[in-house]
Parts: sequence; structure tokens; C-alpha cells
Amino acid sequence: MLWFVYVLNFLDRQLMSILAKPIQDSLHVTDSQLGLIGGLYFAMFYCFIAIPVGWLADRTNRVAVLSLACGIWSAATIACGLSRNYGQFAVSRMTVGFGEAGGVPPSYAIISDYFPPESRGTALSLYNLGPPVGAALGIAFGAAIAAAFDWRHAFVALGVIGVVTAVALPLVVREPRRGAMDGVAAGVPVRKAPFWATLRMFFTRPTLMLAALGSGATQFVTYGLGNFTTLFLMREKGMALSEVAVWYALVVGIGMSAGIFVSGRVIDRFRRRSKTVYAIAPVISLTLAIPFYLGFVWAPTWPLALAFLIGPTFLNYFYLSSSVALVQEEMRPEERVMSGALLLLIMNFIGLGLGPTYVGAASDFFRASHPQHSLQMALYTLTPFYVVAIGLFLGLARIFAREKA
Repeated sequence: MLWFVYVLNFLDRQLMSILAKPIQDSLHVTDSQLGLIGGLYFAMFYCFIAIPVGWLADRTNRVAVLSLACGIWSAATIACGLSRNYGQFAVSRMTVGFGEAGGVPPSYAIISDYFPPESRGTALSLYNLGPPVGAALGIAFGAAIAAAFDWRHAFVALGVIGVVTAVALPLVVREPRRGAMDGVAAGVPVRKAPFWATLRMFFTRPTLMLAALGSGATQFVTYGLGNFTTLFLMREKGMALSEVAVWYALVVGIGMSAGIFVSGRVIDRFRRRSKTVYAIAPVISLTLAIPFYLGFVWAPTWPLALAFLIGPTFLNYFYLSSSVALVQEEMRPEERVMSGALLLLIMNFIGLGLGPTYVGAASDFFRASHPQHSLQMALYTLTPFYVVAIGLFLGLARIFAREKA
């Protein structure tokens, strides 16, 4: 059930990028405006509201917080479909971000109280299959509905499903006892996490900050690319919306799902030997992803581009299981929701907030010199952020190596 809510969470988030072309045609928005709606405007609410929501969930019923959040973002998704101009659509997207801020952090903590540390990596990786499945369903579902009817119907239909799910959630998911899998005995009260002390502790721990910053640099690439991939494939590679609904959906659904699941298994297997795997797994995967990414951007036809894209969709997401499992392991049970929210704040503000905003602005910048391939040029300029992410995770690996020594 938590996974299904995450699927809806990510489907809501990605639907705009999937339907970018018909939205542009209907509401007359530029690439920069699309980047702002899907990036900075959305992230301002999604990232910063997550902190007080995390603090509240650490002190109250996490399932109830998640249910309310799901109801809010689903209602706002319906409003997106009813929007008649850029301003209304932008406000609706911000409200989606406000609701989605309460989606992931409570779920991380609930799962951590259902599974012991030695199997948490796999459990969290299964939960983190929500984004690839949500993205794939969004591509197939959103593109198919938009091709057959209108892009607005996709938002309304998805929002209605989310509202029903929000009502059903508390009936299905039981609130677990905090610390049950970390040696906290039944009947022993778990102290309330202090807000400022938890905040200060997170930002002064080098391991947590390097994991968060490395994840943010990776997400700068993944969100910057993801928010414009459909537009890029349609506008510069010649794909039709009906083809996107099938072939791009398969690449995302299979590639990303496999990468996230395999990364969780790798972490659980090698974590028994050393925590260094939390850093080395992203370093290796991101290094291998670079040539495939460049091939995708360069490819002259969409079938070849999608063949190259399989590489990044599999390799780009090893960081996610690594960073989430690390933060959940390093924190006490009563601090997990807020710490998960702080991780999301840093990596999503950098990646989700700035990545799409940057790519949209870069595309408009290159339009004068490369009118037919402005998005291609903008996507090329994301490559150095792979290197930044690899460097940050190498720094994390050195810290773990010193601790082991």
C-alpha cells in the first residue's frame, strides 16, 4: 500500500513532464516556464514543507500524516487538469508539491519499523520501485489518454484515484511501534525528537551531508533529464505521443525498476562487510552511466536514443537505495522521519528544484544558435554534474575507509 501511494506520488509529479508538448501548445508556455513549474516552483514547497511535516510525523501518527498528504496532492492534481492559464497551472503544481512533501519521509520511517537493519536495503529498494513504476505508468497512461482525448483528462483521472487511495490508506496500513526493529523493548516510551537538535545533528554529520549532496548532484542530472526527455524525444528525435506511451514507458519501467531493485540487493549483501558500499555503489554506477548518457543525447534517431537510454535508467538510481538506507541506519528511531525529510530537502532542492530549471533556461539560451537542437545542447551540459556526484560519493567512501581503519 505504501508502494502504491509512492507510485501515485511520482506519477503526479512526472505527469507534467510527460505531457509537456500538449501543455505547451495549450497554455503557450516556454521551455524556461516549464522548467520553473516542474523545478523551482514545485521544489520550494515540496522540499521545505517536508521539514515541519517530518517533525510532526515523528511526534504523531505517521499513517495519518501520509493519508492527509495524499489527499492534498491528489486534489491539487485535479486542479491542474482544470487550469485554464499558466498562473492557475503553476499554483496547482505548487500545491501538489505541498502535499507530496508529506509522502515519502513518513513511509521511510514506517518501513524501517517493519524491517530489521539487515533487510532494510531490500525493503526500501522495493518501496523505491514506486518512482520507476509511477514514471512508466505516467508515460503510458498519460500519453495514451492525451493522444486519445486531452491532456486535462489524465490529470483529473489520476487525481480521483489518489483521493480514493487517501481514504483507504488508514484502513489498510497499521502504524508500527517506533524502534520495534532496533532493540527498543515494548512498553518503553520513545522520546520525542527535538527539532533543532535533529536539524543541527544532520547538517554537522559529514557522512550524511556528503550522501545528501552526492544524491542532489545525481538528481540534478536525473530530474533535469527526466523533465525534458519526452519533449526532447518528440521535438528533436521525431517520436509521436503514441510511440512514447509504449517504448519510452518500457525503457523507464524496466530499466529504472531493475536498477533500484539490484542496488538494494547489492547494498544488503555488501553492507555486512563494510558501510563503504553506500558510497562505492553510486560511484561505480554513475561512472558507467556517462557514456550511455552521451550516446542518448547524441543519437540521431529515437530508436537508437532509447537503446542508449537503457543504460542511464538502470545505472542512475543506485544512489537512492544507498542514501536512504544509510540515513535510516545512522539515525535513532524517533529521528527517522525528519532525517529522511532533510535528506529529501537537500537532494530534491538541488536536483528537482534546480535541474529542470537549469535545463529549461539552457534550452532557451541555445535556441538562438541551435534552433533545431536547443534541448540537445542543454542536455549535453548536464554531463559535468555526473563528475561532481562521483567526487562527492568518493569523499563519502574515504570517510568510511578511515572509520574502518
